[in-house]
Amino acid sequence: MKKFILFFAISTAALAATAQTPYTSSKDPNHADVTILKGIISKYILQNDPSFKWYAANQVAYQADTATINALGKTKDNIQYVVFGGTWCEDTQFILPKFFKLQETAGVPDKNVSFFAVDRSKQTLGNVASAFKITNVPTIIVMKDGKEIGRVVEYGKTGKWDKELADLLHSF
Repeated sequence: MKKFILFFAISTAALAATAQTPYTSSKDPNHADVTILKGIISKYILQNDPSFKWYAANQVAYQADTATINALGKTKDNIQYVVFGGTWCEDTQFILPKFFKLQETAGVPDKNVSFFAVDRSKQTLGNVASAFKITNVPTIIVMKDGKEIGRVVEYGKTGKWDKELADLLHSF
């Protein structure tokens, strides 16, 4: 895992140094109204691009409970999140706007969240999704000191992804 983190840091620095966009954007050949992003992105791309109307619509209605907010807030400075999602994926469209609202409400800094967009084959630039063995999206991976302590895939095992995420954090 340490080698992967070093590789990831070097890859990210290389992308930044060359001033290239760290992601690609394309139209889905089967659905002309769907934009597929692939690579390193941020929630701000989804918030500000009119192609992603689903972002605001799915974020506005979400209200996290106090225990979930407190769990993320308590660990906000020593936990990192690696998030994989597909802009074409209905589960991603439903969950990730809520995750980012939870992140903001709990005071988790943006620098503690790395967000990778995947294409329909669940691949991203630089084979990062393969390194993390991503099979379904969205996937929210909780990391501490460069090590994975758990992950929530899609709606989780119980259908309550946010409660499962909070449960992962209770030991910290």
